[in-house]
Amino acid sequence: MILYLNPFTGLAGDMLLGALLDAGASLDAVRQAVAATGLTGWRLDAERVRTGALTATRVRIEVDDDATERPAANLIAMAARTGLTVAEAALTAIAEVEGALHGVPAADVHLHELGGHDTLIDVVGCAAALRDLRVTRVHSAPLPLGSGTVHTRHGVLPVPAPATLALLTGARVRGGEAGEAVTPTGAALLRAAGTTYGPAPEMALRATGYGAGGRVLPDRPNVTVAMIGDPVAEAGRQIVLSTNLDDVTGEVLGHVIDRALAAGAADAWITPAVMKKGRPAHVLHVLTPPELADDLQNLVLAETGSLGLRRGVVEKIALPRHFETVRLHGRDVRMKHGPWGVKPEYDDLAALAEATGRPLRELAREAFDAL
Repeated sequence: MILYLNPFTGLAGDMLLGALLDAGASLDAVRQAVAATGLTGWRLDAERVRTGALTATRVRIEVDDDATERPAANLIAMAARTGLTVAEAALTAIAEVEGALHGVPAADVHLHELGGHDTLIDVVGCAAALRDLRVTRVHSAPLPLGSGTVHTRHGVLPVPAPATLALLTGARVRGGEAGEAVTPTGAALLRAAGTTYGPAPEMALRATGYGAGGRVLPDRPNVTVAMIGDPVAEAGRQIVLSTNLDDVTGEVLGHVIDRALAAGAADAWITPAVMKKGRPAHVLHVLTPPELADDLQNLVLAETGSLGLRRGVVEKIALPRHFETVRLHGRDVRMKHGPWGVKPEYDDLAALAEATGRPLRELAREAFDAL
């Protein structure tokens, strides 16, 4: 599933969470993920509010503990208990940025404004909502930077805050109105999700959600817009990037494939090879639309350390397909129909297997029987 974000007035963790809930993410799934961290003394609710001319979802977090300071390592460890890699990566990015700004190792960072319940709930909640919506690719329009100043534990700082700017490295940004438009939590979540910036990708739109912020703006609704859609298979000219690698571990190769797919690659795969002098190696291939070829080329070279790669033009033929949904054990499973057959979507089956504890192959048979 594709998520496209329009940060109309900005982006904060609670606005993103509200938008994802408004687009159909399960509030119970979010609460369960937060509970898995071991955090106590909190309540999370969502309500419909009016902001400007629109209605939107706003999250409400109530806590019994009003402490805003915690070691970053504690929050990262709590997020790791959930198995949500986006949450763990977002908090790790915050710790690394804060450490670099204040001249201390990331492991020793003590978070002030970002050390409270709200940060952990927003980060874990958004990661859980992305998982519940089965989002595999995140895209966003350019982010408004805002302007002015913000009061922090370290005194008055410019807007965007230094931590936010550091977390937005590589993102596409634009000028904005006065005030803090993007928070460090929002920036960290987009970074952890491997967000690609630019126009909305082609997709079959399934749901739209509006997440409300806390500020009241005189002339417009204060919202982040989330659009959820199915990828649309692209036919026509594609680029294949290939590079031979004999000094890269399997873990790194898997990481590169994940990052390439998250960045918009149409496909990515590895084939074994034998290079000169009998050295065993792998060939990494990335299939990409032409407009993403340069970005994905830079990603592959940076992640693998390769000194070069090959680019080839291929013609991709995409057969028509459509989806039908069956209901299994209280959840929807999409069935992909093509001209020559039908099969259940793996992500749906995997989520159902995790929720029920049943073998995936048995659930696949049940999905066919339910047609």
